[in-house]
Amino acid sequence: MLAWHASAPPRIRPGRITINMRVSALLVALAAGARAGVAQGVPMTLQQAIDHALAVQPAVVQARGTLTNAEWQKRAALGAFLPTLTAAAGAFTVNQQSVVNGLFVQPGIYQYNSSLTSNLDVFTGFGRIAEYRNATANEHAANAALVNQRYQVIVATQQAFFAVLADQDLVRVADAQVGRTKEELQTALNKFAAGAATRSDTLTSTVDLGNAKFTLLQAQANLATAEANLARQVGSDGLVEAVGDSALPPLPDTTALRASAAGNAPTVVQAEADARAASAALGVARAQWWPTLSASYATSSQGLTEPWNGFGGGNRNLNQLRIGLSWTLFNGFAREQAIAQSSAALDYAQAQAADTRRQFDALFTQDATALFAANAQIDVASANVAAATEALRVQQERYRVGAGTLLDLETAEANLTQAEANQVQARYNYVVARAQLEALVGRSL
Repeated sequence: MLAWHASAPPRIRPGRITINMRVSALLVALAAGARAGVAQGVPMTLQQAIDHALAVQPAVVQARGTLTNAEWQKRAALGAFLPTLTAAAGAFTVNQQSVVNGLFVQPGIYQYNSSLTSNLDVFTGFGRIAEYRNATANEHAANAALVNQRYQVIVATQQAFFAVLADQDLVRVADAQVGRTKEELQTALNKFAAGAATRSDTLTSTVDLGNAKFTLLQAQANLATAEANLARQVGSDGLVEAVGDSALPPLPDTTALRASAAGNAPTVVQAEADARAASAALGVARAQWWPTLSASYATSSQGLTEPWNGFGGGNRNLNQLRIGLSWTLFNGFAREQAIAQSSAALDYAQAQAADTRRQFDALFTQDATALFAANAQIDVASANVAAATEALRVQQERYRVGAGTLLDLETAEANLTQAEANQVQARYNYVVARAQLEALVGRSL
């Protein structure tokens, strides 16, 4: 809470508080000006905010692109088992009589050639199988990364959304505090007019009202900042006003959730897929030890007859079938180096997958504990608000009848304001803790 302390009390003529009222009027003008300078936000529910954020956040867009690339990598790995097909055609003429490609050509007469070639790798040392396994694992990893990134964006959007809701409640708390301090000032003025209170009480009440209004201004500024942050998160220009649900979601069954989510959490799935991809990459490297067997078939025609008129008329037609065997016996230890690098990468990926599973278990315990603690904090905060409300009521009555001091009343008001702020923070902590647990397990609870 902002504090406003005066070094020396202003001079007040007996029976009047002109300066105090001027200060109060100035604060009202400041508050009105601050509210007028902030544009009204666009109303948006939590689901709407999440949908907008998932559509515009760069991390999700990048993850979608990575998944698309991985899907085409898998298709390309499958296509490696299929033969390639290439077609070619050409035409040329010469400016003098000559023999080209074994055919006599007159000047100005075109000679045509066309071909169709197909190649197939019959055996590549099981490399294509390993590459397909690698592509499949990469696709699974990319899909898990997209799910993980989606929930990271969701939890960030929820935090920004709940921050707006919390600041909305804090503005209401600050506004209620202003209302109570106004009543306090009015009571002090009435008692002072009746000779039952001192000028110090009116001065102190005026300062309390100023502090409360400054606190309200700060709460309104925080709300505007939170709405701007939410607008950026969802890709909207201007401010976004959060439309919340007053009902808090219930506690989930974390015992059953831990058992079901341990092997399906996006981070765990991604790490295990990366380990499988590393294992397949090692298989690709080891395939270099094997010979490769390839086959190709080509048919071609060259001569003076246009291709669209057939391949007769003196054209030279050729059909070829080639079978080749290649075996690299020694390449300067390049194969051994590739195998060593792939083996080291596999060891790291397996260790990373094991550590990710342990990390998930630790984070689950942490998030679940925070969730239950936040839920218990809500009950405690609600009880504190009820107690502080009753204590303030008693002190207000005691001060009104002259049985209590202004200091007792101020203390009760401060306690109630703090209790209400703690209640807002407790609700915010609960919904954020629940959102973090959802992001960890990769699904809604």
